[in-house]
Amino acid sequence: MKKISIINGPNLNLIGQREIEIYGKDTFINYFNKIKKIFSNIELSYYQSNCEGKIIDCLHKIGFCIDGILLNAGAYTHTSIGIADAIKSITTPVIEIHISNIFARESFRTKSFLSPVCKGTIFGFGLKTYELGILSFSI
Repeated sequence: MKKISIINGPNLNLIGQREIEIYGKDTFINYFNKIKKIFSNIELSYYQSNCEGKIIDCLHKIGFCIDGILLNAGAYTHTSIGIADAIKSITTPVIEIHISNIFARESFRTKSFLSPVCKGTIFGFGLKTYELGILSFSI
């Protein structure tokens, strides 16, 4: 059975409450429970932190023993060389995920320190972006 982990960064714990026009009304935990049923043949795990160092620690912990990581680093995407270095340091492939179309938002969101070290990037399909990320590990 494949093992895939979803890691969400800062403020993504507020999905369903913040900027509903961008992130939707469903909480991430509700959504995660739905995708676990959709992908019952995959062992899915989930971690969220608002702290950069904890995200790095999580990448280090799981980055050598699972099949894939979907990382939505939130605002750290545009600021964190530390997370980029952590991705470079592990062997598990990482897909960069964004719920919104980052190119249709503020200009600073178009710069990603993570994209160059990730296997790929998927963005702009709402929460379904995570499902596309899971499917990408089958390609």
